[in-house]
Amino acid sequence: GVSLVGEVARDKCLLRSGAAVGDGVWVTGELGGSIAGHHLTFTPRLAEAQWLAANFKPSAMIDLSDGLAGDLGHLLTSAIAGAELLESALPIRREARLRAKESEAAKPPLLAALTDGEDYELCFTLGQGQAVALLDQFKQQFPDTPLCCIGKIVPQPGLKIRQKTGLMEIATRGHVHFQ
Repeated sequence: GVSLVGEVARDKCLLRSGAAVGDGVWVTGELGGSIAGHHLTFTPRLAEAQWLAANFKPSAMIDLSDGLAGDLGHLLTSAIAGAELLESALPIRREARLRAKESEAAKPPLLAALTDGEDYELCFTLGQGQAVALLDQFKQQFPDTPLCCIGKIVPQPGLKIRQKTGLMEIATRGHVHFQ
């Protein structure tokens, strides 16, 4: 029943290959800490995906089921490009920050935001010229869904995070690298 409809809508909405250098990289919602039960009460952002596809035609869009690093990695591989994200711009869920404070074994919040799966948020790329209109209209349409521009598509392949101290390269292939 329902899942089938979701799959069809998802295939129609989500394009992986069109990201162009200079495009902004956007995410809905917050990332990381989904293990705290968030994924059990969550609805994938089908309405947002359909609205974006109809109104802004993102150059590429993917939903985050495996974590930002892995899923954005797929998108970049298709585009044969890279991305540079701003650590300060990543919308990290409060639970991810709290868990990191409470336990030394927990992932640092940045890694949680990049690698925790089950977020079911959208990640998409869009030409920079559309940013202001997008933020404005999206907020009117989906007042309860956060939307952030977290970085941009760059010519050099790979995923990099710009921190205060400089650029950090992130492995986009699986979780092995993070142990």
